Amino acid sequence: MRCVQLNDSRGNVVFGIVRPCAHRLTGGLKAEWMAHLCGLCLALRTDHGQFSRVVTNYDGLIISVLTDAQTERAPARRRTAGPCPLRGMRTASVARGEGARLAATVSLVLASAKVRDHVADRDGLLKRRPLAAAARRVATGWDRAGARTGTELGFDTAVLVDAVDRQESVERLAGPGTSPLTVTEPTETATAAAFAHTAVLAGKPHNREPLAEAGRLFGRLAHLLDAVEDQESDAASGAWNPLTATGTSLAEARRLADDALHGIRLALRDAEFTDGKLAHVLLAHELETSIGRAFATTGCASAEHGADGTHGGPGGVPRGPRKSPRRGTVVGCAVLVGLCCTCRTCCAKEYEGPWSGERREGWCRNADCCEGCCEGCDCCAGCGDCGCDCCSCCDV
Repeated sequence: MRCVQLNDSRGNVVFGIVRPCAHRLTGGLKAEWMAHLCGLCLALRTDHGQFSRVVTNYDGLIISVLTDAQTERAPARRRTAGPCPLRGMRTASVARGEGARLAATVSLVLASAKVRDHVADRDGLLKRRPLAAAARRVATGWDRAGARTGTELGFDTAVLVDAVDRQESVERLAGPGTSPLTVTEPTETATAAAFAHTAVLAGKPHNREPLAEAGRLFGRLAHLLDAVEDQESDAASGAWNPLTATGTSLAEARRLADDALHGIRLALRDAEFTDGKLAHVLLAHELETSIGRAFATTGCASAEHGADGTHGGPGGVPRGPRKSPRRGTVVGCAVLVGLCCTCRTCCAKEYEGPWSGERREGWCRNADCCEGCCEGCDCCAGCGDCGCDCCSCCDV
């Protein structure tokens, strides 16, 4: 059983699989990770207005991390941000520059596609025409804003929009026997373009090819893990799921996920980084944790929940699934921002899912989890298999 599920997608380009436990980010990496998360949030506000901050997400910040990892250290890459309620009204050093802006652009364009998808499916409050019309206007505005900033950065967001638009037709043609990689191709194309452009922004054109490969495989992995995590709920709701539609077994999905992770590690080895510690931890090691979490082989466990998702009553007697009203797209995104920036998904005993409203356990509220991740960096266990000459993330 997995601890948490932050993704809420049905076949779209997905950002949300890298969700590191803050206790594993030692030696200053936690501060670096938060700098990129807050930097993404503030870049969205600066370029696209306050409301756009609802699309802040964990995977989007990897674009900022990769750009930073290829760039020489300089004071201009950081700035001190003012107090923020989501940081407990504390100031913080946050990432700034073109990497954060590219991360914001990618996040915004993909979020606009997500909103359009919800409108098309008439989800929740979007069944009402006035709200659906308002959501469409928001999505259109985000598309234009993202395209404008993308042009300033030399990045054509049309590749993202095209990928999302093609996804529906790819899914419509997929059936039993179709390779799941046919379904993941649009996602792979979008993430490959975003990862590759970090090399352009950093002035390392020779990194474009390996980072494009890492991005392509990251997109594949994101789509596969999202499909695995959502398969049961999709079956219950009658929603389309790529594994179910193509008849792909979990064993085959796991094989494809492991192959993608291996390819990402090899691609990172071929790229040149100025300081790649955080990128290495997130992409070479945290992705392995994400795979384990999706396939229920790692992560926090609790006797309070059964394998069928029911909540245990006194003595472990199932009470049945909890019923909670689903939040709308906008409210759910706002809740997600709060969960991300306050680390409640990691350290809180329980929190409410941003869209489902269901109670979920914090990733590390269980002692068995924290015993393994709170006492130091253990991310390099078995590092000889990650395709790196050395695991520099543990030399911090």
